[in-house]
Amino acid sequence: MVSKRQSRLEGHRRKFMAVIDNTPECGRAVRYAGMRAKNSGGGLVLLYVISDADFNQWIGVGDIMRAEAREEAETVMATIAQRVRNEIGAEPELVIREGKASDQILQLIEDDRDIAILVLAAGSGKEGPGPLVQQVAGRGAAFPIPVTIIPDSLTDEDIDALS
Repeated sequence: MVSKRQSRLEGHRRKFMAVIDNTPECGRAVRYAGMRAKNSGGGLVLLYVISDADFNQWIGVGDIMRAEAREEAETVMATIAQRVRNEIGAEPELVIREGKASDQILQLIEDDRDIAILVLAAGSGKEGPGPLVQQVAGRGAAFPIPVTIIPDSLTDEDIDALS
């Protein structure tokens, strides 16, 4: 069970969260979440999760790999944040965490009780809509907040018109 959302209380605002990863569809989720946040007076949270599965090497090697992954995450987040500022005119809140993506998504939702909507984008590959969409859909009614899934066929203009 997730804590009660506070986004409608005085001094709070509803936040839309998008997950940043290396998939081509990630940009559509960010655009939709950013436009919805801007158009509704809400906030935008961008989450990048560094997988810790590869860091179980020898301590020294694992630490170097972790530092390199963190540096890459910060670079990717800075690039996306600048694009959000330029194209949408919104200031995103950037969060970088380490662990399993689905666990970190749920933990951030629990930690930030203003996050009210998770935005994901479906992929168009033969593998299906993508691992995050599949994991969230697999949880079904057990997911703690509403999830918006952006179809792979929407253009930026379509997304802007819908948000």
